[in-house]
Parts: sequence; C-alpha cells; structure tokens
Amino acid sequence: MNAQSSPTGSALDAYWMPFTANRQFKDKPRMLARASGMYYETTDGRKILDGVAGLWCVNAGHGRREITAAVAKQLEVMDYAPPFQMGHPDAFALAGELVKIAPAGLAHVFFTNSGSESVDTALKIALAYHRAKGDAARVRLLGRERGYHGVGFGGISVGGMTANRKAWPAAMIPGVDHLRHTHDLARNAFSRGLPAHGVELADDLERLVSLHDASTIAAVIVEPIAGSTGVVLPPKGYLQRLRAICDRHGILLIFDEVITGFGRTGSPFAAQEFGVTPDIITCAKGLTNGAIPMGAVLVSKKIYDTFMQGPAGIELFHGYTYSAHPAACAAGLATLAIYQQEGLLTRAKQMAPAFENAVHGLRGLPHVIDVRNYGLVAGIELDPIPGAPGKRAFDIYLKCFEQGLLIRTTGDIIALSPALIIEQKHIDELLGILSCALQ
Repeated sequence: MNAQSSPTGSALDAYWMPFTANRQFKDKPRMLARASGMYYETTDGRKILDGVAGLWCVNAGHGRREITAAVAKQLEVMDYAPPFQMGHPDAFALAGELVKIAPAGLAHVFFTNSGSESVDTALKIALAYHRAKGDAARVRLLGRERGYHGVGFGGISVGGMTANRKAWPAAMIPGVDHLRHTHDLARNAFSRGLPAHGVELADDLERLVSLHDASTIAAVIVEPIAGSTGVVLPPKGYLQRLRAICDRHGILLIFDEVITGFGRTGSPFAAQEFGVTPDIITCAKGLTNGAIPMGAVLVSKKIYDTFMQGPAGIELFHGYTYSAHPAACAAGLATLAIYQQEGLLTRAKQMAPAFENAVHGLRGLPHVIDVRNYGLVAGIELDPIPGAPGKRAFDIYLKCFEQGLLIRTTGDIIALSPALIIEQKHIDELLGILSCALQ
C-alpha cells in the first residue's frame, strides 16, 4: 500500500464533520487512506492498528473481498429497487438469515439505514403496537440515564447522554422518563465481566411505573452493554429483573444492540449471551461489517401478528427510501456468511480471557481508576483533569494515534472494541501502545 495525497488548507473547509471538533481537526488532520485486516493506513503511509473496529462495526476485519465482490455484483445486476409495494429477493433472504441467528421468537425484520433509524423505528413500532391492540393510552417511552440511542429525535429523547440532549430540549418527545444508570464505580471498579453489585437498580422501573402508571407506558429501551457512554455493564441479574418487571406490567422491552450485536459479547446477540429475550432488538453496524450503511429492527412474532390482524392495507405507515437497499442486502448476506464460516459470532468467547487479562494489566498505571470488560469490549476509565473533563482521555487518544493505534474516547473513558478476527499478537500490540501512552 502506498501513501496518497491528503487535503489541506481550504480543501478541508467544505466538509462539516460529525461529532468532531472541526477547527481542532482541520488544524492538524488525521487522515486514513486504506484498510486491511486489523489495520488502517494513513495518507502518509503509517500503519494504524484499529482498536475499535472502525466505529464498533467492522467485526470481520477490514477489506473483506467477499463483501466487495457481492456488492459489485449486485450493483451490476440492479442498483436500486423501491421498497414500497415492491420487493427484491435479497431483502427476503437477508431477513431470513437474520432470523436464523436472532433469539427465538424474534421472527420478523424491518430494514433501516443506521442505528439511529433503527431506534426511531423501534419506538414507532412500540407505540403503534399498543394502539393496534386497543391500548392507545400507552404512549410513554422510558430510556436510561447515560444511554445512547442515536441522534434522531426519538433516540435523543430516550437517550440519557447530556451533551446529546441539551441542544434540543424543546424538540424532545414529550412524556419520556429515564431509569437510573448502572455505573457504580465505588462498588464495581475493576470488575471482570458482569459486576456483582447493582441488580436492585432494575427496580427503578417499578418506581417509574408507580409514578406514571403502567397503563401509560409503552416500552423501555436499554443497551445490554452501554457502549458510547463508556462500556457500562449490566449487573448480574439486572436484565432478567427488567424483563420480569416489563412482563408484569405489559410493557415492551427493547434492546438496543447496535453495538453488542453480531458477536461482540461472544454470542450473536447480547440477548442470547445474557439469557434475556426482549420484544424488539435494534441493530446496525456489524450487520454489513461497516461496508454499506444498513440497520434492522428484529420484532417478535406477537408484535408482528398484532399488526397483521387489522383491515387489509398498509399496516405500518413508516419506511425509508433505502430500506433493504439491494447493495446493502448483498453486503449483509456476504457478511453473515463470513461470520458463520469463520465462527466469528462466538469467537469473542475464545479471545475474551486473553483480552481481559491484557486490559486489566493496565490497573495501577497513572490515572487509571477503573477497567471493565466483557467479550471483546473494554472500558478504561481515567481520573479527569480538574476543570478539563475529557481532556486526559483525548490526549491519550492523540498519543495513541501518533504511535500507531486507533482507540475511542467518551469523556474520560477509553473504549476498546477490536475486530473479532483479533489475534494474541494484536492484543499485545494494542495494549503495549496504550500502556506507553498512559505512562
């Protein structure tokens, strides 16, 4: 792979970058040019070990030729097909393959183009489901503090990350409330796997039921493992207790598995890993290995059948121009085939012990106040610089990039989520660079 020219000066002006300090970046750009396996290459020819699978999405590693070939072939045959009142074979094939690896009972798939769209779709389905069964008073949606559910107005309403909410408070969905988060540094610091303390935090749902009355609550949405807020794990028994409370009060349970789906925890979905089946799962990211934007909503048979019992006609007034786009479906089918052929949906179990030992080896380094992990995901929490929250972690991010490693930070937490193809040599390289940067 050869270096290539990088835009500079005014050539950087036109692109308004997402979730980026634009002026800071454009003053000293970090440009990626190519990717293969576990590595990126910068425009100046430096190899960068990808410690975050792109953005939690490139689970099978970069540059998978099987996906490239499938997408190219599909574009040659048919570039686009309208999803409204029309279909194409790959849409049904991909839905069928997803159902095969989904938790039992989640038998139907609605396609979107991103995790944000999947979340907004799931919320709309939940509200419409209660209305379809004659329970139209159930209009309240519950999220969780520190939750991240994308950037649609529905997602930021049920989400609990302050920075994503404070700019648009007047545009939030009315009537939304939030459970307490499960981050308990005092009791659970340096947990290996699921933390021992905090199952009682699930009872916060009973508090909200008492406050609002169950007859007004449509659904609760949580991430099995909260990723973007800094790898916050569910305490042992927590998700099971949420499921039981939802069942008791007729509330739908939605798992946002945009990050945890497709093998991140060691099972196809975290729902299977933790033995808790929700009514709806949202997913995206790893669905196409990041190659083509695509998301999906997996829905229980109970919900789908309720919509199919009404008058003949359009059952759900919702969809996207690019729902089940032919190229995305081709990418999804090729990706799922790779996952199955290479055992990647469960490979995190094989690599988790080595990964866990490596990340917990950071304990005792300067400013490291917690390490938490599950499967092939880890969070390293740092003591903030007084008066400058987030700066310490971002400084480490910059140092790591300079030394050949891409990590992700959220506040003063470093998140790691390497591709599922990771080997011991990559773990050693990743933690070697990170350890040097922390010191």
